[in-house]
Formats: sequence, structure tokens, C-alpha cells
Amino acid sequence: MAITHTDPSTLTKDDFVSEGDVKWCPGCGDYSILSSVQTVLPTLGIPREKFVFISGIGCSSRFPYYVDTYGMHTIHGRAPTVATGVKLANPELSVWMVTGDGDGLSIGGNHTMHMIRRNMDLKVMLFNNRIYGLTKGQFSPTSEKGKVTKTSPLGSLDNPINPISLALAAGGTFVARTSAANPKHMQETLRAAAAHSGTAFIEIFQNCNIFNDGAFAKYMNKETKDSENLFLEEGKPLLFDNGSRGIVMLTGADPKLAVEEAETPGALVSKNGNKFLVHNPKNENNTLACLIAQLGINEFSDMPTAMGVIRSVKHPTYHEGLIEQHQQALAKKGKGSIKDLIYSGETWVVS
Repeated sequence: MAITHTDPSTLTKDDFVSEGDVKWCPGCGDYSILSSVQTVLPTLGIPREKFVFISGIGCSSRFPYYVDTYGMHTIHGRAPTVATGVKLANPELSVWMVTGDGDGLSIGGNHTMHMIRRNMDLKVMLFNNRIYGLTKGQFSPTSEKGKVTKTSPLGSLDNPINPISLALAAGGTFVARTSAANPKHMQETLRAAAAHSGTAFIEIFQNCNIFNDGAFAKYMNKETKDSENLFLEEGKPLLFDNGSRGIVMLTGADPKLAVEEAETPGALVSKNGNKFLVHNPKNENNTLACLIAQLGINEFSDMPTAMGVIRSVKHPTYHEGLIEQHQQALAKKGKGSIKDLIYSGETWVVS
């Protein structure tokens, strides 16, 4: 059914609520993500008929049914290819891609990587619950090593993928992390992503209360959330735990990140006299961004996990380059003919 033209200034959250019954499990973190997206869309100044939501397979990928825009529920892992095609066919559309840690990083990992490196102008939401939820609880590419599941009864032997590190390694121009348990922060992150020209990749921590309940509990519990979350702000020092601790770079033969206590809460300098790192997501050199992406895991497991926009730089988008290339070809050779192309060069007639 066609969506009639809408005046962006009159849109409300209700305009993006579909009539379909939401079929996620009660208590699923996806509800929070859906509500946040429906809250943010009418604030972007874009007509409703210009939004398209593309998804793959998984619990997350039911999303297009629940937001009242154009959309397509595609096949496992192939959302990046379909979303790319939609954007290239009609660059004026605001194309949002919804995927999960299994859909986007396992069978669709190759497509995800190339979508990011091409800098397609897509808004990508990767719901990460560290489990295969739709197929009832198998370990996923982001499950921790040793995870006991139906397909790994003795514990998974796989090292988990860090989605943020993958996106940065692929040259991601906008890379961010947020949590379904923090709607205010999630909405701020979604708005920043919507304003970005290029691939805006957002990892969203999302709890599966049926098959992997509590996977991100330490980021949400009142007792631990202040020490486990490092909320990033451009131009602000990397402080956490109510400003009492922060991240410094220790230089020398083996430069490394370290946690030190602040001189006073909110201070720019630690008690050891070291300056706390200041966040600059616009830095073209993504070395520090890659280090920040590792906080909370591996050798940095004793540190908080970065939440917010980790990198945001301006690069040419793929569709802009393709349009320019097309225009140059037209100017040089004029409008082509398929028939002439087929019969050009060496041809044979088979009788």
C-alpha cells in the first residue's frame, strides 16, 4: 500500500506505529529500540514516505512490520545488499537497515564488511544480544568464549567478534554503541546517526530475557553501571564512575591505555599527574578509536565499555561517487544502447 505524502512538521510518534501485532517475547529489549526509533523519526524533518526499513532474518528483523514506513524483510544475512540496491535506485530515500549479531556478523558478515567500506549512505542498527534468539539459543558470533548453549554443550571455542572493532577496521565513518536499556542515550545516538552522510553503524546492546538473560547486566545494574559505562562526549575527557576515574595513555616503550583516579571528581588530570584522554570522534586517524573500541574486553577487561559515538568523519559516499561516474560517462559518450553494447566487439551467430 502506498504511503501518502506527509508534511514532516506534522509527524508524531503515532504516525510510525504500524497496525501489526508486535510478536517479540514480553520483556524483550527490542521493544525499547522500536519505541526509540518511532520517537526519533518524526524529529528528523523527513517525510514519512521517504523512510525505508530493510532487515534480514532474526528477532530483530521483524522490525519493518512494526514501523509504519516502506520496508522489506529479506533473507538471512542479505539485508546490506538489498539496502544498498534501494539506496542506489533512489538516493533520496532515508534507508535504515536492521540486523542482529547472528544475521549481520555470521552469514551476513561479508556483506556487512563491504557495505561499511563502501560508505553506503545507510543507517545500520545491529541488535546484539550475544545469542541466536529466533532459533532458540545457540551461541552467536558475539557470544563469549566458553558459552554453554544447545550447540556448544561443553562451551564455545570461538573467540567473539567485537562489532565496533569490525566496523572500524572496515573504515567505518560513523561507528557508535548504545543500549536498549538506556532509551535517552539511544535516541541521542540515533539522531547523530541520522545526521551522518555515509554508513552510520550502531551496535545496540539488547537483552534476550528468554535465552540469554543478563548478558549485559553489569552495564544496567545500579550497583555497577557507573563503573562499567564510559559515556563518550566530543571534546570531553574520558571519565567514568561519576568523574572519579578516567582513561590515560601511558607512553614509553609499550604505549598503553590505563585507568587512573582523578585528582578531583571531573578533573582533567589524574592523581599521578597524567592528562586524561579527550574524546575526538572527528579524528581521521582511527588508531585511538580502535583502542577505545577494545575497552572492556580482552586485555582491557578491567576497564569500562565505551558508549556513544566512537568515530564520525566525513567521507564521500558510494552513491555520490556512482552518480558522478554516471554523469561523466554520459557527458563523454552520451546515452548508450543495450543493443549496440551486445553487438559490439567480437560476436558470433549460433545457428
